Amino acid sequence: MSFKTEYEFELPRGYVDSEGNVHREGVMRLATAKDEIIPLNDVRVQRNRAYLIVLLLSRVVTKLGSLPEVKPIHIENLFASDLRFLEEMYNRINEEEAMVNVTCPHCGGKFDKEYGKLGES
Repeated sequence: MSFKTEYEFELPRGYVDSEGNVHREGVMRLATAKDEIIPLNDVRVQRNRAYLIVLLLSRVVTKLGSLPEVKPIHIENLFASDLRFLEEMYNRINEEEAMVNVTCPHCGGKFDKEYGKLGES
């Protein structure tokens, strides 16, 4: 069984570049801890917490149409519906609950343990 780290998507409307080209197809990878920590030090996020999603997405969206790289300016200029689409996708692929196979230290029985999202009890 392989571990999936990249997910293809198609934006509802698409990013329109300065020449009028529409970029809809892309790839998003799973976020790392670094992806979520680094943007917190950015002045733009410190001034406006809502900017965090722009920086997060610019780090994890690895492909968008024929753009050579995805930068914050590209995410800033997405239509609101496309930004919501990517934010929902980010949450869906990065917040899946984990199932871990564990062994009971008392009886030796094996079972799957479900771990919730960080901070949940």
